[in-house]
Amino acid sequence: MSKIHDQPRHDQHQQETIDFGFTQIPKQEKEKRVADVFHSVADKYDVMNDLMSFGIHRLWKKITIEYSGIRQGQKVLDLAGGTGDLTAKFSQLVGDDGLVILADINDSMLEVGREKLRDKGLFKNIEYVQANAEALPFADNSFDCITISFGLRNVTNKDQALKSMWRVLKPGGRLLILEFSKPEYKLLNKAYDLYSFTMLPLMGKIVANDADSYRYLAESIRMHPDQLKLKNMMELAGFKDVQYHNMTGGIVALHLGFKF
Repeated sequence: MSKIHDQPRHDQHQQETIDFGFTQIPKQEKEKRVADVFHSVADKYDVMNDLMSFGIHRLWKKITIEYSGIRQGQKVLDLAGGTGDLTAKFSQLVGDDGLVILADINDSMLEVGREKLRDKGLFKNIEYVQANAEALPFADNSFDCITISFGLRNVTNKDQALKSMWRVLKPGGRLLILEFSKPEYKLLNKAYDLYSFTMLPLMGKIVANDADSYRYLAESIRMHPDQLKLKNMMELAGFKDVQYHNMTGGIVALHLGFKF
């Protein structure tokens, strides 16, 4: 009787890969690789934001705040909130009866954000939580508004993260995603590529002594879903009346969706 040999079995999880910038890596490694990037850049994050965007990121965030519709007494989750630019404004808008939770997966970014906000005298209605967007540690229907600013592109499983955000959002609440996107014009797209892949790593090397992290950040922007694809992803996660607003020629887009 012939002997039957079992075929070698491959662990599908081990073989699955995902983009890390333009590089494909094992999916389970992405979270750590992204964490290493932000541990490296945390101290210079605000300075580099001003340099890279020529200060325009402040206008993008101001528009995001305007679309949030936040009122006194409400509860806001500033997800991937990093150094707390949005949290600072939300803290003032919700007042003493409201609450803003600054959440980030990276403890180095959280620490920088905490110190910056406390230096501004903002602490009474702010809490800090280290959290993974894919599995938010909050009860269902907890927040009136969730924002994620320049963070979604770094999430390993974006679809799962969107579902997690939908779960913790209150009925009638809104999600705002501020993220780099696809420029609307070919000429702008070419100029943007030239700037991103030459100037960003150079500035990263000079200011933060880290060209590689800023090269990854430039690559991660190109790998992020464009405006229409992200809109569709939000709808599949359960969000309604999803819309997006291009800013600076589509270099950045603000996506808005509701939970009904």
